[in-house]
Amino acid sequence: MSEKVSDSAQVTTKSSRLSAMIKKTAAGKVAPENTVLVWPNLVYLELICMMVAVSVILFLSLVAPAPLEELASADTTPNPTKAPWYFLGLQELLVYFDPWLAGMVLPTLMLVGLILIPYLDPNPRGKGYYTFSERKFSMLVFSFGLGLWYALIFVGVFFRGLDWSWYWPWDDWHVHQPAGAAKLIDLEIILQSSLGLSESPLITLGRYAVTTANLLTWVILGAFYGIGFTVPFLFFRDFYRKLGFVRYNLVMFFFISMMGVPMKIFVRLLADVKYVLVTPWFKI
Repeated sequence: MSEKVSDSAQVTTKSSRLSAMIKKTAAGKVAPENTVLVWPNLVYLELICMMVAVSVILFLSLVAPAPLEELASADTTPNPTKAPWYFLGLQELLVYFDPWLAGMVLPTLMLVGLILIPYLDPNPRGKGYYTFSERKFSMLVFSFGLGLWYALIFVGVFFRGLDWSWYWPWDDWHVHQPAGAAKLIDLEIILQSSLGLSESPLITLGRYAVTTANLLTWVILGAFYGIGFTVPFLFFRDFYRKLGFVRYNLVMFFFISMMGVPMKIFVRLLADVKYVLVTPWFKI
């Protein structure tokens, strides 16, 4: 009987020590005076925010209702035909990229990149509270990508008129603009004419003739990604160590691809370059 009592006493002592250790560890991480209960503190605040947001949306819908046009007619096609505002960024991308790339590849990369964010970011700070100083890279990159998407939507809403041409607010939106797509030239042709390169193919792969100029466009695209991968690795070693090999390469691939979108837009607007790389399967 004494042995059973001593065994139960030992178990009680061990459990009390374990519970004391857990309480001490939890108290060391989060001080009780810095914590509040989810109910009612957080839930009431969320309820108030939801009611305010719904009230603002209802007010805006009454003051400025959605612009609706006349019923659709099979005899008349509006010019320009614009998608809903939340798809106008995608429609604007179709101006600068191949339809397969702008309509399939880039949206897929955006969705996959958003899904991978929790797995690619190993920074334990900033969980449960808002901070910028401890997550500058993540905040800046996400804000840039979100701002870029809204900038494309803004252009599609306010600067695209007849034939999807560029119209300033002071232009006459009922008069057709001169065709601007006629002067666009592929980078391969620009290199061929400016450097005096031969048009004869170096290698023929089925219907794909690889010329010297075409090969140079591959080198330029590869250098763009190569420099983007190498510079942070050489000059920001802490960034590479924190992410690791696999995470670093995935993060840099998505980051460089995102930065390539505005760069391609500027190249087209400033130098009239239609496509940087042309292949029978895709065009960039």
